[in-house]
Amino acid sequence: MGSEIAKTEFSKEDFRQFQQNLRKETRLLMEWFSADTFENHQVMCGFELEGWLVDQNCNPAARNEEFLAKVNNPLVVAELSKYNFELNVAPHPLNRQLSGFLRDQLQTLWDDCSRHAREMGCQTLMTGILPTLQDRMLTLQNMSSMQRFHALNREILRTRSCHPLKINIEGPNDRLEIVHDDVMAEAATTSLQIHFQVPLSKAAAFYNVAHVLSAPMAALSANSPFLFGRELWDETRIPLFEQAVHTPSFVDLSGRPVSRVTFGRDYVRDSLKEVFLENLDGFPVLLPVTFDHDPGMMHHLRLHNGTIWRWNRPLIGFGENGRPHLRIEHRVPAAGPSISDVIANILFFYGTMLYLQPEVPQSSISFEQARANFYAAARSGLDAQVRWTSGDSMPVETLILQHLIPGAILALAAAGFGSSDLRYYLVDILAQRVASRRNGAWWQKAFVKKHGPDFKMLTQAYLENQNLGTPVHEWSI
Repeated sequence: MGSEIAKTEFSKEDFRQFQQNLRKETRLLMEWFSADTFENHQVMCGFELEGWLVDQNCNPAARNEEFLAKVNNPLVVAELSKYNFELNVAPHPLNRQLSGFLRDQLQTLWDDCSRHAREMGCQTLMTGILPTLQDRMLTLQNMSSMQRFHALNREILRTRSCHPLKINIEGPNDRLEIVHDDVMAEAATTSLQIHFQVPLSKAAAFYNVAHVLSAPMAALSANSPFLFGRELWDETRIPLFEQAVHTPSFVDLSGRPVSRVTFGRDYVRDSLKEVFLENLDGFPVLLPVTFDHDPGMMHHLRLHNGTIWRWNRPLIGFGENGRPHLRIEHRVPAAGPSISDVIANILFFYGTMLYLQPEVPQSSISFEQARANFYAAARSGLDAQVRWTSGDSMPVETLILQHLIPGAILALAAAGFGSSDLRYYLVDILAQRVASRRNGAWWQKAFVKKHGPDFKMLTQAYLENQNLGTPVHEWSI
C-alpha cells in the first residue's frame, strides 16, 4: 500500500481484469511455495514507525505535504491523514550489530524529521493515539493528497453500500459511540510495525508464534488509553482500527464475521500459502489497479494483500538480487513512547519469536485462546490476565517477566547479541517497565489522575519526556 496509484475511479472491467491477474499471480505464488523459490540465506529485520506532526499548542498539524517536501527522504512517507508520516528503517541481519543499527537509524531519521518540523513551527511525536486529537479534526479535508487514500475511502464505503462506520468502544468507566461517513477515524491510530524476514521452512511456525505473542506485545507496548477525551482501553488503537474500516468479508467456521482488520481466522496448518489463498477467495478486491508488469513481480497480489490489515500479516518482498522472500509484519505495538522503548519492544519481539518457535506453543494454546488473550491485553494492558500453555489463568506481567524475557535473552544471546545490549534493552528497560507496570498507557492515565483531563498539558509533558530520550518507566508525572 506504499505506492501511489494512477486513478481513483474503477469500472467493472477493472475489477474483472484485476481478479484475473490476482488469480494468475496466486497460482504462480503457489508454484514458488512448492519449489521453495524464496530467499533462505539469513533472517532479516526491519520496521516502520508512524508519527504525528503537532503545532505549538500540541494539536495535530495538517502539514505533512510541506513536511515531507522538506525532509525529502524516501524512507519518510505520507500516511492516511495530513497529520501523520511514516519512517522506514532498512533491513538488517539478525546479528550482534542489529540493536545498534536500529537505534542509530531511527535516531538519525527522527532527529532529521524533528529538525524540519521545528523549522515549520511544529514538533514530531510518537504515540498510539494523540491525546489532543478531536473527532471534528478527522475530515476528508485532512486526508493526505495521495490518490490511493481517496480511492481506498471510496471503495470501502462502496462495499458497505455507503452505510456509515459506527465506532463503539467501552472502557471500564467510560464509553465512546460515534459515527463516521469516511475512514478518517483510522488516522487516529499510529503504530510500530515490526518486519521479520524468515526462511520458508520456518515461516508457518513463526507466523503462528506471532499470534501467540500478540497478547504480551499488546500489554507491554500499550500506549493509547484516551480517544477524544474518553478513557477507554489501554490500547484503544486496536478496536478503533478494527471499527474504523470495518468491512465484513466472510464468516469463519465458528460463525464470526472476518473483516479486513483482523486477528485472523486460525493458525496456518502447513504453509503461509494458506493465507494468500484466503486473500484470493475470502476478501473482495478493493483497489483494482491493473499493471502490465511481469506476473513474477506480484504487483496485484501485493496490492491486494496491502488492503487486508491482519494484526500479523505475511508479506512477499524482493531482495536486491530480485529473489522473492517471505516476511511477517507484526502490527500490534503502538508507536512510542521513546526511541529506547521502541527498540526494546522490537528486540523483545525478535527474541521471543526465536525462543518460542521451536516450542510450537500454539499446540497447547488454541487460536481462540490466543485471540482472547490478545483482546484482554489490549483492553487491560499490563493488568491483563491471560492463559498460557498450562491452560491456567495468569497475570501477563508474570508471563513476560518469568518466562518470555529470560527466553528472549537466551535466544538473542545464542544469535550473537552482546550482553550489554541485552541487559540494557530487555532488563533495564523492558523488565523494569513490566515490573513497575509503567508503560505508556499507565503514564498517561497517571498524569490525568494527578493533573485532571488537560490533554494539552498531558501532550506537552509527554513530548518533553519523549525528547529527553528516557524510557517511559522513568518519566516524571
